[in-house]
Amino acid sequence: MEEIIRTPDPVLVGAVEALLGAEGIAVLVADRHISAIEARIVAFPLRVLVPADQADRARRLIREAGWGDELRPPA
Repeated sequence: MEEIIRTPDPVLVGAVEALLGAEGIAVLVADRHISAIEARIVAFPLRVLVPADQADRARRLIREAGWGDELRPPA
């Protein structure tokens, strides 16, 4: 799995999950529970991970959707 986004914004994460899921890309959102428990403070951001072999495609889709500024550098 490769981390492609790290953010405290649950709305963005939901939108990315929907976008990638609609394209058949599996998404894992890490730290969802700790982020919710800690009231979404920046110290515990949500992390969006995708399979490494689909990371380039996921990044392209996210850029096309206008969220390219949210992407983490490739691993």
